[in-house]
Amino acid sequence: MEQTPHTIGTAFKPFVPAESSMAEMTVRAVVLGIILGIVFTAANAYLGLYVGMTVSASIPAAVMSMFILRKLFRGGTILENNMVQTIASSGESLAAGIIFTIPAFFIWSQAGKQVEIPGPRK
Repeated sequence: MEQTPHTIGTAFKPFVPAESSMAEMTVRAVVLGIILGIVFTAANAYLGLYVGMTVSASIPAAVMSMFILRKLFRGGTILENNMVQTIASSGESLAAGIIFTIPAFFIWSQAGKQVEIPGPRK
């Protein structure tokens, strides 16, 4: 790693020291993460089915959880914010699973018995 004038002679100090005890997986973080996850899953599923692409929900989930924890709940740690963002952004993968399989089911049901699954050739 290249040494710059700002890093010479300074030791790395983590933002959350190992000896500190901050709240991380609290009930409010899990509930807020689930609520935001439902919202982002629905939004991504709608956008994916309508436009054909999804957006990353990670950064909007982090910003919204920071605002909600700090302003509405009057507190919240950075570890709680990380937990909410992680839970909420998992809805993005759920939405991708939904938008890629539901159209296939519709196509499959419209084709009826015309769908032929190729087997081994004799």
